[in-house]
Amino acid sequence: MPTLRSFLAAFAVALSTGSALAAPVLKADIVVTAPIVTVGDMFDDAGILAEQPLFRSPRPGTTGHVDLATVRSATARIGLTRFEVNGLAQVRVSRAAATVDAAMLEELIRADLRARGILTPAMQANAVFARPVEPIQVAAEAQPARLESLRYLPGSGSFSARFVLAGIDRPLEVGGTMELAIEAPHLAAALPAGTLIEPHHVVMRAIPLAQADALGVAGLDQLVGMTLNRQSREGMLLRASDVSVPLAVAKNDLVTIYYRQGPLTLTVKGQAVTGAAEGGPVQVLNLMSRRVISATAIAPGAVQVSAGPVALAGL
Repeated sequence: MPTLRSFLAAFAVALSTGSALAAPVLKADIVVTAPIVTVGDMFDDAGILAEQPLFRSPRPGTTGHVDLATVRSATARIGLTRFEVNGLAQVRVSRAAATVDAAMLEELIRADLRARGILTPAMQANAVFARPVEPIQVAAEAQPARLESLRYLPGSGSFSARFVLAGIDRPLEVGGTMELAIEAPHLAAALPAGTLIEPHHVVMRAIPLAQADALGVAGLDQLVGMTLNRQSREGMLLRASDVSVPLAVAKNDLVTIYYRQGPLTLTVKGQAVTGAAEGGPVQVLNLMSRRVISATAIAPGAVQVSAGPVALAGL
């Protein structure tokens, strides 16, 4: 593999023989991303020396000026003595940067909690840092910040985290608490007792996870198709205890009483004394015999008895 010395020798011969190789031309203003400024950064037509390092770049997000004497000194060390100055007395060198801020660090913490299964898709997490996190300029890399370690205490919600920042030697350590919240169902409008809950009656709003655990908040699938137990106001948080299975038969409803035995079906009119959901027990007044009998609600306006025919006097 050719050595740097042989590359330099070939480059020098090409220059001395007046070949078609153009002399490198110094640039007036450059922007670099790496920690080292190379010949290719500083010069147009840098040729085979393009990757050779000259001096360190400024810190990410900052700009410096390199005078012509410093440029000549750096290029002389690698054997580049002939180049076009282009009328410049100095070169403006800027280091590109990415910004690491509190929002980026917070998202890295959330991603780690999701990976551990602590944060579910239905949950939200907001980091409250113990000290303000000011934006930091770091090297312009695909991953400006990386979470190196995270210690999280679910009971108190406190955390401490260490981040590695691109182009920054010293790690960044932060701490604080995570405020966990979950989407919970609330009433979109005031509704009377007995209302059958439909999807448009419910809006999802975030509440603290601890509050949701303490109150026993119901999931949306536990609410739709159920009825409200009492009159409820707009914005009320819905719990499992606020709803019940809708009644197939309500108190005082007129019902048809069915008695089935084999192929035989007998019916008689009745009136519900109590209410019941489908499949639930209900007391019904037989309007013919004026006797109260026990039955099972089988559908809206329909009940069924399992006792013998004697319980259906008048049929």
